[in-house]
Amino acid sequence: MENRTGVQEFILEGFPAVQHQGKVVFLVHLLAYLVSIAGNAVLVTITFVDAHLQTPMYFFLCIFSICECYFTSTVICKLLVIFLLGTQTISFAACFIQTFVFVFVGSACFLIIAVMSLDRYVAIFRPLHYPTIVNMRTRFLLVSACFAMSFTLITVKISQLSFCGPNVIPHFFCDLGPLMHLSCSDTKYVEILAFILALFIFLTSLIITLIAYSHIVVTIVHLPTAKELQKAFSTCSSHLMVLSLLYGSCVFIYVKPKQTNRLDSNREAALVNTVVTPLLNPVIYTLRNKQVHQALKETTHRMKIAR
Repeated sequence: MENRTGVQEFILEGFPAVQHQGKVVFLVHLLAYLVSIAGNAVLVTITFVDAHLQTPMYFFLCIFSICECYFTSTVICKLLVIFLLGTQTISFAACFIQTFVFVFVGSACFLIIAVMSLDRYVAIFRPLHYPTIVNMRTRFLLVSACFAMSFTLITVKISQLSFCGPNVIPHFFCDLGPLMHLSCSDTKYVEILAFILALFIFLTSLIITLIAYSHIVVTIVHLPTAKELQKAFSTCSSHLMVLSLLYGSCVFIYVKPKQTNRLDSNREAALVNTVVTPLLNPVIYTLRNKQVHQALKETTHRMKIAR
């Protein structure tokens, strides 16, 4: 982003309708944020502590959880300041960083989801070769590729914007759509580029995920026993629930040709994307996963013995 004249800071509009209830809304969002961070932190910690969870599936899940923490913190911390102190200003540099981190980490999350789908596919269809195929080197290469692709695409997006006039952002954080609306340069090309790149990331992730899970579902349905069916379904159902939440809100916000349309409705959808979904992800993965339950029990038991 470029600052052509005297725009030193932006003003985040936030949620004017509930701004008078700042402290109450602050406590609600603070609680949701702390639960989300704590849930993801427990998931990452228990994976590193328990040897049974040190598998490719939980490795990718840990990366996803760490990304979720960054993704949420980038937006919610400033929103909490707005609700508590009423400080709605954000510097030009801070706005740029917030936009970059939000879109970069968010894009990486979608690509990591695709990798997680491939991991489940290999685990089910190539169980004997699974440890060899998805070894540590392959895991790091896949994760590095996700971040590298996300970085390249997002740099192209936000580097095209310049500002020289109005500085009130009709949103609670520096998102691409509202920033394009304020930009003094011709944003037609940037909007088309943003739409194409967003569509590319979503479709890449969605197509890989759909192909992987369509094969998995067909296989699950033909399993011979109910016990095997239940075990296979429990492994994949939590992942599918997360996918539904994440794709639904993000497609509504970003996959449209005109980014400056429906800014008000985008604000509510973005709140779901940045608060509700990250809050539910660790809950879904922990409460619906027997391996995590067992690992938590064993770790708690070891801690009691150590005392």
